[in-house]
Parts: sequence; C-alpha cells; structure tokens
Amino acid sequence: MRYGVLTFITDEGIRPDELGPALEQRGFDSLFLAEHTHIPVNHDSPFPSGGPIPRKYYRPLDPFVALTAAAVTTETLLLGTGIALVPERDPIVTAKEVASLDLLSGGRFIFGVGVGWLREEVANHGVDPAVRGRVSDERLRAMIEIWTREEAEFHGKYVDFDPIYSWPKPVSKPHPPIYVGGGPASFKRIAALNAGWIAITPTPELLAGPLEELRAIAGPDVPVTVCQWGDATAQTLEGYGPLGVERVLLGLETAPRKESLRSLDELAGIAGLA
Repeated sequence: MRYGVLTFITDEGIRPDELGPALEQRGFDSLFLAEHTHIPVNHDSPFPSGGPIPRKYYRPLDPFVALTAAAVTTETLLLGTGIALVPERDPIVTAKEVASLDLLSGGRFIFGVGVGWLREEVANHGVDPAVRGRVSDERLRAMIEIWTREEAEFHGKYVDFDPIYSWPKPVSKPHPPIYVGGGPASFKRIAALNAGWIAITPTPELLAGPLEELRAIAGPDVPVTVCQWGDATAQTLEGYGPLGVERVLLGLETAPRKESLRSLDELAGIAGLA
C-alpha cells in the first residue's frame, strides 16, 4: 500500500514546486490537488462535513497549473486531481490540459474526477446541477475519444462536435488513469469507464461495505485510492491493507512552507515512511 497527500494549493500556502520535492524526499508516492473555480457568495448547498466552507476552498490555484509546477521539480511523484469538477470544465479544453500535463510529467498524471457538491458553483458554469452526472458522463466519454483517436468526434445530448484534430496525445496509453470520486452513486460510472475509485472515509470499517458493493459492480480488481477523512493514526492506516486498497491519501492542511514541512514529517511518521 502506498501513501500520498491530498491538499489545497492556494496563494497563502506552500508552493507546488516546493511541495512536490518535499513529498518525494519523504517517500510519498503522489500529490493530489483539489479544485474549485470559485465559491458563490450566496449558496444553499451545505458543506459536506457541516459548518461554514473553510477558507482554503475560496483560494485554490488551478490544479493543472499547480501540478505542472510540481511536475518540473520532481521525477517519480504521481500527480493527480482530487478532484477535477467535470461539470465545470469544457471537455475539449480539459482533454488538452490532461494530455499536456501527462506529456510534460512523463506519464505521471492521474485524472481524478467528480460531479461536485456545490450546486450553485456548477450552475454558474451554465450546467443544470440536476443533470451534472449525465453531463460528466458525456464529457468524460468525449475526452476519451479525443485522447485515443486522431480524428475525434462526439454526438451526445450535452456534448456535440464534428471530427476534430487535437494534440498532444497523452503519454499514458490508452489515456491517463481515471479515478472517480464519490459514493455508491458513482459505482456504475466507474464500471462504465473502467476507472478507479477515490473513496472518502474516516475508517476502514466504514469502507468495507461500499467496497464490496463496488467490486460486485465493477469487478474485483478495481483500483481504490482512499482519502483519509479526519485525523489519521498508524493503526487506522494499517486497517486499509487487508481491504486491498492501493493508496491512502493523507490530508495536508494549507499552510506556509515551514509549517507544511513540519506537517509532512508528522504524516510520514504516521504512515511509516520516516
């Protein structure tokens, strides 16, 4: 089992070109970055864990720009979106961003995707939040066409374009691995895309049931990356091993460089990397 970090890179915290090498030096295998294009001033969507939306949600850098900065200062670190909000992204532009980052990183990109919880944010991008899952499905299928075909075209209800040329193509073949974030409602999407799952859970015990359900739908070998929600302990992390989890992402709070490096040392110790 491998360990990575999930964080928000903002204008108030450690830079991605500093964080990437620090992760490699401590034995972490991956860096996943969250995305929000904006936070609407007025919204009714509840924050998933309750209470007000934290400050870091208002200020993240574009994840593709930040991950590119991390890519050029690292050699082996995997670089992931955790998660890219597909209903808020043009599929042709996003396909090019994914392929470009995968090329520049030498095939180290993981495309973590989701439909988003902040309905007003989705609506500001011209998408009805009620159909954001269906929009995401079509956009992801269209991106796969762009990555894998010299002349790509797609004709759906929400995405429609005649044959196009789009380069670069990804280094990873047939395309960078796709991981879908979300709960059981995402399991059919995972199966249809032959994707992995990004699960959010505070304990291995709460993961066991949904994981069994996922494997019944998507097959026994579906790759699973877990976002450890809440304070992690060595005992908690050990509990994911018997479940066949490939990777656990530990949350790194957004902070300036010195504080971030101290936190990384603590996380590496908990994960047994130090």
